[in-house]
Amino acid sequence: MTYIVNENCIRCKYTDCVEVCPVDCFYEGENMLVIHPDECIDCGVCEPECPPEAIVPDTEPGADDWVEHNRRFSEEWPNIVRMIPHAEDAKSYEDVEGKFEKYFSPNPGKGS
Repeated sequence: MTYIVNENCIRCKYTDCVEVCPVDCFYEGENMLVIHPDECIDCGVCEPECPPEAIVPDTEPGADDWVEHNRRFSEEWPNIVRMIPHAEDAKSYEDVEGKFEKYFSPNPGKGS
C-alpha cells in the first residue's frame, strides 16, 4: 500500500503534509502535490494533515488512476521538503468538483 494525492489538492496545495513526511516523498507541481509511490513508506502521518482530504491510501475506490498520476509527475516535478505558504484563495477551492479537468497544470513547481 502507498498513499496518493488526488484532485482535491489542485488549487489548494497545502503543504502541511510535506512538513511531517519522514521520507520526503512529496513532489511539487504548479498547483498540486504528488507522492512518489515507491518512496512512500505507508506511515500515514500525512493523511490527517491535509485540510481538503486529498491524501488517501491507494486502496480507496477510484485511487488507481491517481497512483499512475502520482508516479508520473513525481518523476517530472521537483522534490519539496519544507512547508510553503498556500494560495490565499485555497480555501475557496476545497469543495470544487471536477478540479482536474478545470485547473490541473502539468508544469513543475519550484521545489524546496
